[in-house]
This record gives sequence, C-alpha cells and structure tokens, in this order.
Amino acid sequence: MFRSFAVLLIVASFLAGCAGSAKLSKKSEEKLASGDAWKAWQLATRALDKEPGNPRAQSAATAAGTAIVQDWQRKIRALAEVDSAKAAEEVLALTEFRGDAAHYATIPVGEGWAVEERTLRRSAARIHYNLGVDAADAGRPKKACSEFSEARRYVSDYRDVVKREDRALGDAMTRVVVVPFRTPTEDAALGSQVAQSWQDDLVENLAPPAAQFTRVVTGDAIRRTMTVADLDDVSREQAIRLARKAGAERVVWGSVGNVKSTTRLHLFHENVAHRVVERGPDGAESVRWVDVPIEVVSRVRDVKVGVDYEVIDTRSGTSLVHRHLDRASSARVVWTYDRFEGEPSSYTLVAEPMRAAHPDRAKEVEARWNEACGTGTTLVQVLEARRSAGSSSGRYAREALPRFVAGAAFVFLEELPPAQDLALAALAQGSRSV
Repeated sequence: MFRSFAVLLIVASFLAGCAGSAKLSKKSEEKLASGDAWKAWQLATRALDKEPGNPRAQSAATAAGTAIVQDWQRKIRALAEVDSAKAAEEVLALTEFRGDAAHYATIPVGEGWAVEERTLRRSAARIHYNLGVDAADAGRPKKACSEFSEARRYVSDYRDVVKREDRALGDAMTRVVVVPFRTPTEDAALGSQVAQSWQDDLVENLAPPAAQFTRVVTGDAIRRTMTVADLDDVSREQAIRLARKAGAERVVWGSVGNVKSTTRLHLFHENVAHRVVERGPDGAESVRWVDVPIEVVSRVRDVKVGVDYEVIDTRSGTSLVHRHLDRASSARVVWTYDRFEGEPSSYTLVAEPMRAAHPDRAKEVEARWNEACGTGTTLVQVLEARRSAGSSSGRYAREALPRFVAGAAFVFLEELPPAQDLALAALAQGSRSV
C-alpha cells in the first residue's frame, strides 16, 4: 500500500513539473511575440530547469536566444562605426552570453559573424598593445602591464604580448624584504621572530590580486649570508645592503624596545555546589545540593612593548615610512588539580537555596571568582577544560601561543607564556601598518 502511494506521489510530481514547464514555455513564446526577448529567455530557461530536454522549452529558448543575439549584433555593428573599442567590449560580452546559454540551447550567430568578431577583437588588441608599447617606452611599466593585459583579453596570443606583459610586470614589480629587527640584549631572538612574523603576514596579505605589483622576498636567502651575531644586531646600513643583494627595492627594518611585563596571581578556594538528582521508590525526582571543595589558581600576565620601524628605498637609502607602534598583550591561565564526578554542567558556584537565603554571600563568591578567573569565565568552562586536559602537566608550550593571540578568555594551563612570547604575540600583527 505504502509503495503504491509513493509511486503515485512520484508520478504526480513529474506531471506537475511537466505542466509547469509547458506553462513557462507558453509564456516565453508570448513574451517573445511582444518583443521582450530577455524575459522570454528567462522563462524558457526556467522551463528547461524544471524539465531538461523539453522540446517546446528548447525551441522557445533557441528562439529567444536568437533574437537576443541578433539584437546584440546590430548594436555591435552600429558601435563599430563610431567606437571600435566599445564594440569589441560588447563582442566579449556576447561571447560570454553564448557560452552560458550553451547549457540550454545552441544559439546561431549567422554566416560571416566569426570574421566580424575576429576583426573587432584584433582591432581592440592592437589599440591596447600600442598603448602598452608607448607606456613601456615612457618608463611606465605598471601602465604598460595593464595595457598588455587588456590586449591579451581580446586576443590571447596577439603578437608578442605575453612576453611584453611579463617584461613589464618584472619592471613594475616592487620587491620587499623584512630583515631581523634590533632588540635589547636580553631579548636577542625576538627581533628575528618579529621579522619572520611580519614577513609571513605580508606574504599572505600582499598576494595577487590584492597587490599586483608588490612581492615579498623571503628572508631565508638573507639569513644564510648572515652570522648569528648579525641576526641579533642588524644596522640600517647592513639592512639596505642585504636587501640590495636579495634584489629588493624596499626593506622593512626597525628596532624592538624593552618588554615591560607585570604578573598577577589569584587563588579561588571555596566550596562549590553539585546538583544531584535522585529518584525515589515512587519514581518521583528530588534534588539535593552537595558542597564540593575546589581550588583554582589563576595567573595573569600583561605585556607592553614598542617598535620603531622604517620602510627604506634600497636605491637611495631614503626612509619612505617611519613609524613608532606601541602594542600590548595579556594572557590569563587557569588551573586546578581537582577532578569532579558527573557532568560539569551539574556544578555551580552557589546553590539555588543558598542564593535565595543569602544573596549577599552569593554575590561575594561570584565577585571573587570573577576576580580570579575573569568576568565571563564560568565554573562549567573550567571543569570542562579540566576534563579535556586529562593527565596534562599544565606546562606551557609555544603551540598554545595562537590561542592567546586570538584573545582567549583563558587557557587551561598552570604556566604562563614567557613575556617574550607575549611580546611577539603583541607585535605579530604590526605589519598591517606597513
């Protein structure tokens, strides 16, 4: 019975689709007869979407598409008399339409159209090619690159346009390299780490098409030519010399200031409430609250650091950009050795009866929790982190740094990141100002 009903549903759905397709095809024919070829095309393609291969819908689509193409051709021929460049642009648009329309119908263009199209395309390609040559001769490689790219858009293999565009792109390109920043002696490695971070960030954000004429040269080649001592203290003159050797027109160089750090320790030692639900002999549920002791240690480290940097033209040694940035970073770690039975969601700082009977006491407990673990951090989150950590020792590892960079409310660790790591986190996004 069910199988027969399902078959009937499928048949009914198919018949409904056919009826919808026929209705759309009829409307398409009516729209075309009234002179609205685009609306006729939309209706015919909707009919084919509903019922691919429907003969009447295909016929309607072909008729509407043919009318659109013929009108487009008349427009192109009229434009060609006064503006061949605009006519060529319309040729590209018509070609795109026919390519998209091929999914529904093959639209004829008429005998001799291929020759007209080729003539207009080559005319536009010649115009942009000549403009590109003129720009290149005038020492304007970016303009030349743009014009050669346009010429190739109309005729991909027009004369030697590909070679000329590649040459213009090479001439227009500005290559940028980031060298290790100078740092105080106690933070010697920080300068190289900041430079690497800025380089990686610039590579990501200056990739085409965001920055067509800028490329970031990786610092690996430079570092291979430097001693360990050089890496710790790159002078301005040395930065320019190394950048020139790497073929870069711009070098980013600077110095990191002293890292200022403050650390605070908080301890939350209290009984929290465990909600236990019990079922009696009669099946009725009852709730009781059990006090469970907990000790949570929270550590907070705030770091401030400044950096001065320049973007230097390696040809002239001129400073194109010179800025000072002050950055700050903060990290909070929370840790407890205590483990609890049951779901973390069954625990709360203050039991409901206690909150009702002693609201001031409840507020005092919550205030001490917020001071220790941070406003917005819940007991449930900490207990879930404790369960997820398993047998973890709580030691800090550099792999956790991205969580602090992302602004995590807390990370379940016993150890704080070193001040130098937090300084790196604070300066990591500094390249955005470049």
